[in-house]
Amino acid sequence: MAQQGVQLDQEQFCCSICLDLLKDPVTVPCGHSYCRRCIERFWNQDDQRGRSSCPQCRNTFTPRPVLKKNTMLAEVVESLKKTGLQAAPPDHCYAGPGDVACDVCTGRRLKAVKTCLQCLVSYCDTHLQPHYQLAAFKKHKLVKASGELQENICSRHNKVNDLFCRTDQQCICSLCSVDEHKGHDMTSAAAARAERQKELDTSQQNIQQSIQEREKDVKVLHQEVDSINHCADRAVEDSDTIFTELISSMERRRSEVRELIRDQQKREVSRAEELRRRVEQEVTELRRRHAELEQLSLTEDHIQFLQRYTSSLSTIGETTHPVSSNVRPLRHFEDVTVAVSKMREKLEDILTEEGTNISETVNRVDVSMSTSPEPKTRAEFLQYSRPITLDPNTAHQDLSLSKGNRKVTVMDKPQSHPDHPERFTEVYQVLSREVLTGRRYWEVMLSGTGYCVDIAASYKDISKIGYGDECLFGHNDKSWSLNCTTEGYSFKHRRIETPIPGRVSSRVGVYLDHSAGTLSFYSVSDHYTMTLLHTVHTTFTHNLHAGLRLYYPSGTTAELCELK
Repeated sequence: MAQQGVQLDQEQFCCSICLDLLKDPVTVPCGHSYCRRCIERFWNQDDQRGRSSCPQCRNTFTPRPVLKKNTMLAEVVESLKKTGLQAAPPDHCYAGPGDVACDVCTGRRLKAVKTCLQCLVSYCDTHLQPHYQLAAFKKHKLVKASGELQENICSRHNKVNDLFCRTDQQCICSLCSVDEHKGHDMTSAAAARAERQKELDTSQQNIQQSIQEREKDVKVLHQEVDSINHCADRAVEDSDTIFTELISSMERRRSEVRELIRDQQKREVSRAEELRRRVEQEVTELRRRHAELEQLSLTEDHIQFLQRYTSSLSTIGETTHPVSSNVRPLRHFEDVTVAVSKMREKLEDILTEEGTNISETVNRVDVSMSTSPEPKTRAEFLQYSRPITLDPNTAHQDLSLSKGNRKVTVMDKPQSHPDHPERFTEVYQVLSREVLTGRRYWEVMLSGTGYCVDIAASYKDISKIGYGDECLFGHNDKSWSLNCTTEGYSFKHRRIETPIPGRVSSRVGVYLDHSAGTLSFYSVSDHYTMTLLHTVHTTFTHNLHAGLRLYYPSGTTAELCELK
């Protein structure tokens, strides 16, 4: 109980400014007591604003009262000090870097917990109590302690900005409302905050709704990724199985061919060995007979020679035909090698052709995300632009390529292009080197007096020889063409021509979504405003190439723009 009494004394005899035990205590007319030094310092600061007041109850005094020592308090405080009590709060209660300090505290200041928007002062817990206890402060607006009070003060009139000018969209004070903002649409800061808060709440709701929608999109995309991975893994497994079976079939066929060759080898070797043995026997017999005849030739007795000669001739008999006449030409199994080589060439042709079909099929797999919208602005189109160049091997002899094979010009005489099976022989056309798959965007710049140019998308296997419909862009089922002149536009496919109204521009944009089967042509103005001219909806069965067809006069040019 005694300790509790000491604690009570400790709280009662602390200075509300420095929060320490009173030093040289004095009492102001309202009855509150402070350290002499603390209250003098506080009043010295207060006097600069033309008033002296009590830090706790805010009663003002005019003139400044003469401070007299409170003898009884001084004696009590001295008694408390002898007990060894320390009234200072813990270190963490003091304001540090980044903290808002109490404006009333002197010396080492405590952290502020609230800021009064009427007083424009920040208070610690102790100095805040009058705002809770006294009726005069009940209507003051308390907010979380802020170190940015100066923003609430009008720099011109040094008054609180408590109004909002809707006309100029800024906070003002009451003097501003009758001065430079006179006649403007104004409201209280609280009302403006309420309006903005409603807008903020609506924005938050919209953002939250967008977040929910995007989270759904993310979930869909996760599922899409899982589906793509699953399907791709399944396709890899199936193709591996098929290729493994194909390789096994080839291995079996190789083994069969090897076995056939070895069996035939055994038969042929056996035949040759048998023939060799017979020939060797004949050689031995012939050598024996040759020795007998040699012996006969050495007989000196003429009668014996004639008698033996007759019998020797009877045993010689006829000789067989030379073996070389029965031996086949030394080619043996070369024909087999030729046959296997032909089979290999056929397989390679099949693998090449089918490999291209497989590649095109893989490229046509629709892995585009359903949430990816069609581009609308040029900036959105440009994200699908990739460098495109013209293929010199397809350019007609009278077409000249320049600027890194991006620009083509009609010339009045043939150019030095080498012969190539992919070159257009009769029409002034050229294809791009790059294959166009997925989503692609490119632009073509046209120039020349009275130019006439076809901007096309075409399959690679369009006919190159002659001047028939099978060669001309837009005259067959392998190409889609926009005819551009200085007078206007028209679209052509399968020789069906569709006139297109619209403002003529020398720059034309082309957007391809291969998997979706759309091909769109746009007129691009000098300010890069895009106007849709025509859109194709179809199913592309092969990869596409960009194509250009130029007409006379010479000097007409078309350039694939370098987009950034």
